[in-house]
Amino acid sequence: MVQIPNPPPPEPSAARSVPTSADVARLAGVSRATVSYVLNNTGAVRISEPTRRRVREAARELGYVPHAAARSLRAGHSRMVLMPAPSFPAGPLYSRFLSGLQRALGRLDYTVVQYGTVGVHGDEAARAWAELRPVAVLAPGSDLGPQGVEILKRSGARAVVTLGPEAVEGAHALLTDQEGVGRGATRHLYDRGRRRIGVVVPAERGLDVFSAPRLDGARQAVAGTDATVTELPLRYEEGDAARLAALWRPLGLDAVFAYNDEYAMLLMRALQDEGLDIPGDAAVIGADDLMLGRLLRPRLSTVHLELPAGRDLAALVDRAVHDPGAAPERHKVLGATVVHRESS
Repeated sequence: MVQIPNPPPPEPSAARSVPTSADVARLAGVSRATVSYVLNNTGAVRISEPTRRRVREAARELGYVPHAAARSLRAGHSRMVLMPAPSFPAGPLYSRFLSGLQRALGRLDYTVVQYGTVGVHGDEAARAWAELRPVAVLAPGSDLGPQGVEILKRSGARAVVTLGPEAVEGAHALLTDQEGVGRGATRHLYDRGRRRIGVVVPAERGLDVFSAPRLDGARQAVAGTDATVTELPLRYEEGDAARLAALWRPLGLDAVFAYNDEYAMLLMRALQDEGLDIPGDAAVIGADDLMLGRLLRPRLSTVHLELPAGRDLAALVDRAVHDPGAAPERHKVLGATVVHRESS
C-alpha cells in the first residue's frame, strides 16, 4: 500500500486590508467627497466625465465598493427595495415584469433584494422583511394586511406598494382585474357559439388568488344566458391533463378557458391525444399571450395581459420614497384584450 502524506497546512497569510474611499481618492488624485459623489451617482454636484472615469477606474483597480450601511446612515435611509418572492408559481409573463422592474429601479440607484417567504405569511412575514430595514417593499396584496403595512412603516420603510385585486390600507396599490380576464375569455367563447364551457382551476398552491376571481368572472360573463360554466380542477401534470381529457365527452363540454396559456397548452395536447378536434370538439382559450402559443397548431387563442411598465412602477416607488407622507396612490393595471386565433 502506498501512503500519500498529507501536505503541511498553509501558513496563514497576512490579512489583506480592505480598500477605503481614501485609497481611491489618493489613486485618482481627487478628494474623498468627489469619490463619494461619483460612486454614489450623486447628480446634484457637477463633476467632469474624465474625473468620473478616473475615480471609477481607481475603484475598480483597488477592488473598492461603497459601504451600503454607511451610505444609508448618511442618507437617513437605505436604498434597498425588498421584493418578497411570490408564494405562487411565477410564469414567464410575471418573470419578465419583475426583470423590467428591477432594471428600472437599478437605474434610479436602488438595490433590489428578493426575499424568500416559504413558511412565513402575513404580519410574521412583514416583521421578517422589516428586520432588513428596506426603504421600500413591493409585495403581493394577498401577502400583506394593514397591520403588516404599519409594521414596515414603523421600521423605516418609506414606500409600501401592493399588487393584487384589492387595495391594502396604508399602502400604494396596483389593482389587477382578474375577474375581467375570466369575463373576457368566457364571453369570447360564448360569442363563438359555445354553451357548455369549462374553466380550469389550477390545483397548485398559491394560484387561487388569481384563479378564483377568474372563475367568478367567467360565471358573470354568462349569467342570465343559456350557457353553463363547469369548474375543472387541474394539476400542471401530463397525467392529470390526460385524466381530464378522458372525461371531456362524459362532461358534455364544448369549450374551455384554461386559466392561462401554459395550462391551455397542457390540456390541448391531452385533448388531441384523446382524439378530440380543436376547435371542433373543444374550443380552447388561455391567457398571457405567450409566444409558444403562437407556435402551436392550431394557434392558441388567448387573453393578452398588459402589466405596468417597470419604469412607471419604479417612478411610483421613487415618488413615495421622497414623499412618504403623501396619500397612497391607486392605479388600475392589467389591461386584458382577447386575441382570437385558430383554437377557438
